[in-house]
Amino acid sequence: MHFELLGPITQIETFAVGSQIREVSRLRKFYGRGRWRKRKGIAKVRLSDGSIHLAEIHWYEATGIGRKEYKIKRLL
Repeated sequence: MHFELLGPITQIETFAVGSQIREVSRLRKFYGRGRWRKRKGIAKVRLSDGSIHLAEIHWYEATGIGRKEYKIKRLL
């Protein structure tokens, strides 16, 4: 699902760090070594059909690398 973030992400939480992330080896291979975290938050998004929703977003993040691979887990 393609989408665009329309504002800041709020209520950010970290729920997995380092070896707790199943895909940490793939992340290190694609983006480099770092202290990888899996995070979630709430944001307003515009979907590919043009509709606007509040959604729970998940992504991976590492210091010096930034946020990668955003995905919508559910619409609120």
